[in-house]
Amino acid sequence: MAPENAPLKKALITGITGQDGSYLTEFLLKKGYEVHGIIRRSSNFNTQRLEHIYIDPHNSSARMKLHYGDLSDASSLRKWVDTICPDEVYNLGAQSHVGVSFENPDYTADVVATGALRLLEAVRIHVESTGRLVKYYQAGSSEMYGATPPPQDETTVFHPRSPYAVAKVAAHFYTVNYREAYGLFACNGILFNHESPRRGENFVTRKITRAIGRIKIGLQKKLFLGNLKASRDWGFAGDYVEGMWLMLQQDKPDDYVLATENSYTVEEFLEEAFGYVGLNWKDHVEIDPRYFRPSEVDNLRGSAQKARELLGWQPKVNFKQLVAMMVDSDLERAKREKVLVDNGYIDSHQQP
Repeated sequence: MAPENAPLKKALITGITGQDGSYLTEFLLKKGYEVHGIIRRSSNFNTQRLEHIYIDPHNSSARMKLHYGDLSDASSLRKWVDTICPDEVYNLGAQSHVGVSFENPDYTADVVATGALRLLEAVRIHVESTGRLVKYYQAGSSEMYGATPPPQDETTVFHPRSPYAVAKVAAHFYTVNYREAYGLFACNGILFNHESPRRGENFVTRKITRAIGRIKIGLQKKLFLGNLKASRDWGFAGDYVEGMWLMLQQDKPDDYVLATENSYTVEEFLEEAFGYVGLNWKDHVEIDPRYFRPSEVDNLRGSAQKARELLGWQPKVNFKQLVAMMVDSDLERAKREKVLVDNGYIDSHQQP
């Protein structure tokens, strides 16, 4: 916590309503920050991941505040950077689903790549006009390595295999360029896959654990997946947000890989997750060709030696613990859903 009477440090987060944004917000609030989040205007609220820490802004004790803006709108980014005067900016906002990026490449490029450029420019102009020190974090992705063989670290050549990954590479180098050209304190965090019970349900890990809960409770029978041989370095999102923060606490800006340094195939994830509740995944999983991508990424496994040595960061939750955490959460969710189904409030017939 900040010393008594000391001004609170302010953080501005894009993508605050996502998995990483919610964990980072929790982390920063515990550190004594005032946290500001940029959210897109929508007919429906998409703040479920923040509900447990939300306090009405009319309450003087509220240290999390939400503002309407968009990475596609440079004027809104400029306005909020100048209004909030953050000490740290975390750019977590993105169209982050690899498969969707093949279907919506233009939108993905605009938000992920050009969106990062817009935010960097807003920070640059603010710093030049005020003389303030603002530290910037850019959320990178292991998908940037794509077809490059593992282990992958900060010196590994990028070979992106999707519009999402290409856009992330562009955002990475925009960040490097603004650091080198303008002296911004700008860091890239190249994070390997990080999951949690808050992961979006269209991502494969959460798709699996969500289905397991429903199958175990009798609400679903089948789970349709694509490439089971893809191998990923899976960690816990709650561990990774600490690494983001640590990058901005250093004396000099730099780029860092965060990873567990272990990789598992989707099939191994299935074995661990279904086995955890006493089920055989082969009885329930079917392959659907529509879930195969035009260009696949076979194996991602990071080397986080630099982060260990310079940041003192290392993951705390291992693969088995992560899977158990996610299955337990989705099993409880399925039990609550079963009550609603049994009492006629919702219909489960949509699921196979």
